[in-house]
Amino acid sequence: MAITRTARRLRQESDTGGETSPTLTAALATIERTGPLTPSALADCERIRRPTATRVVARLEAAGLVTRTADPADRRVAHVAITPAGRALLKRIRSRKNEYLAQRLRELTPTEQATLADAAELLERLLERP
Repeated sequence: MAITRTARRLRQESDTGGETSPTLTAALATIERTGPLTPSALADCERIRRPTATRVVARLEAAGLVTRTADPADRRVAHVAITPAGRALLKRIRSRKNEYLAQRLRELTPTEQATLADAAELLERLLERP
């Protein structure tokens, strides 16, 4: 429950004023992290359906946050890449989240901070499993 509440609060703190939704932001971050990828690969990464990924890409493209280019070997396949505007948006979002978390973490004792760091490492390990 604490993780869910934390995630919700971070989404609230990173509000982009309607620029993107949490779904679009998550997809944009995946595109940034994995490099150019197809909408099908994005759907797999985000665990969403292919038509949903196509709509997400279309909205990100319309906002100027990603570009879509045809594969030279197979023109039916498109590759999606993040734009400088997309990177700048993610940087703003992450800065707001980091600022919020840093403020809260300063309230913890060094022992509590170490405990939280250990817990975060364990959570990362759990989430990396398929």
